[in-house]
Amino acid sequence: MARARPGAATFEAPPNIALVKYWGVRDRALALPYNSSISVSLDRLRSRTRVAFEPSLEADEVEINGRPAGGGPREAVVKFLDRVRSLAGTSAHAVVSSENNFPTASGLASSASGFAALAGAATRAAGLTLSDRSLGRLARFGSGSASRSIFGGFVEWRAGARADGQDCYARSLFGPTHWPELRDVVVLVRGAPTKAVRSQDAMQATVATSPYFGERQRELPGRIARIRSAIGARDAERLFPLVMQECDSFRWVCETTRPSLDYLTATSRAVLARVQDENRAAGRPIGAYTHDAGAHVHVFTLRRHVDRLRRSFGEVPGVERTLELRAGPGARRVGDDRALRARGGRSRARGARARSSG
Repeated sequence: MARARPGAATFEAPPNIALVKYWGVRDRALALPYNSSISVSLDRLRSRTRVAFEPSLEADEVEINGRPAGGGPREAVVKFLDRVRSLAGTSAHAVVSSENNFPTASGLASSASGFAALAGAATRAAGLTLSDRSLGRLARFGSGSASRSIFGGFVEWRAGARADGQDCYARSLFGPTHWPELRDVVVLVRGAPTKAVRSQDAMQATVATSPYFGERQRELPGRIARIRSAIGARDAERLFPLVMQECDSFRWVCETTRPSLDYLTATSRAVLARVQDENRAAGRPIGAYTHDAGAHVHVFTLRRHVDRLRRSFGEVPGVERTLELRAGPGARRVGDDRALRARGGRSRARGARARSSG
């Protein structure tokens, strides 16, 4: 871990969609998950965060999407900054400004991209230069899935087994260009509610109360191995049923939590049914639905099926619009003209502003 003179830095990071879900931590203080997970970091959607440490400040100033943050969101950022300050040996407060070019707190992993970007910007602004693995380990203290957004492409977050968490880390499985034909059709649901309960709290309720949680944990190692293999082989007909099986398992463990966690709307459920209908009509799996803790639905497919599926989803009442996304780069520093790494690949970032997701 190298140190430089503290100052200011800006990072951007993508949300990721988990093909194998992380839901529940075995050690909350160390943010250690019960199970490993696999995700895809997405292109076009980004969180951009600037952090500037200023010794003259009496308190941290936090702005999210152009508005001063308060309550839980501000507390989470300040707590994360305290961890960075401890690493850097500084007591200076910071000005934090973060923006997303996609909906916040609606199941599109804005916490993952936000804390990945915050981890990169805050450490660099504090004068620290961390390795990718160390940055991912730090990011998980803000949001577990943020560890995956440090990397681009296809990412595995290894749960590990050690009590001290030293074997828990995210790593790149395959870069953003591994599967050029793969697409994620994101179905944005009109009027999708924001989450009333933070995922970090909701998942612990699942651990404590869902009768299916233990069975799910026993199923996951085999499912993870099969999904990893299908991605490596670029085998859609193997991968798509596994992705839907995993999504159904995640949804069931949420719905059997007490009180029940139901993140979907009637429109969301209609989209899931439409995917099944399209697969039956095609006589093979041409799409695979998945979702996180929110109403929007991700449908993985191949490029040649995108138009067909988007037309079909457009017929579902309550669908606002659809986006066509690919696997994209991970967290990266922006705002200067140096050659920068796109984590998970080896591309260059040139400080380009995050593009609109429209």
